[in-house]
Amino acid sequence: MTEQAPAYGLWSLVFINSVIFIFFAFTFFKPQTPRDWRSFGAFSAFLVALFTEMYGFPLTIYFLSGWLQSRFPDIDWFSHDAGHILEMLFGWKANPHFGPFHLLSFAFIGGGFILISRAWAVLYEAQKRRVLATTGPYTYVRHPQYVGFIMVMFGFLLQWPTVLTLLMFPVLVWMYVRLAREEEREAIAEFGDTYRRYMESVPGFMPKLDRLFGYRKGEGA
Repeated sequence: MTEQAPAYGLWSLVFINSVIFIFFAFTFFKPQTPRDWRSFGAFSAFLVALFTEMYGFPLTIYFLSGWLQSRFPDIDWFSHDAGHILEMLFGWKANPHFGPFHLLSFAFIGGGFILISRAWAVLYEAQKRRVLATTGPYTYVRHPQYVGFIMVMFGFLLQWPTVLTLLMFPVLVWMYVRLAREEEREAIAEFGDTYRRYMESVPGFMPKLDRLFGYRKGEGA
């Protein structure tokens, strides 16, 4: 029998992955205001909690081990691959890194970071010119950077769901909605009716499908 490498207790990987992804997010988001730092700090806390369970201590697996082992006795729930719980629960027998939930998570994570980056570029130019940001991602939603953070967190939940991050996710979404409302009050104070008209035509977080896919009423399908 060959000795296997430990699946958890890899605290150096917790640190390295946390630093890499937090720095990666920092380069995309570039926080400047206290509100920016609050949203970035909450996202960073989510990442630390995620990687702590992914490589350090599998709290969720320990918490659910009795239920999981009784219903799925053929799975070694303390192996690293079993941390991809959704693949395990839905019977994905191959490498979980190529499972449907894992691949879908990459789409959400990558799309979220791209959205954050493009939104920041538009916002930066608008702030330099002291005008309202309404182009690029701001054409579809009023708060694309917050949408991007939510997409990234949701992607990680698809890849490696844990009790703690599942509890954190709705709290962080609620926090981003609160921060968005603060931004809107400030924008109304600065831009007045221009921003009110923008609010009437562009949704806050969920884009309108007709605008997203370039469809206009009266045009052909």
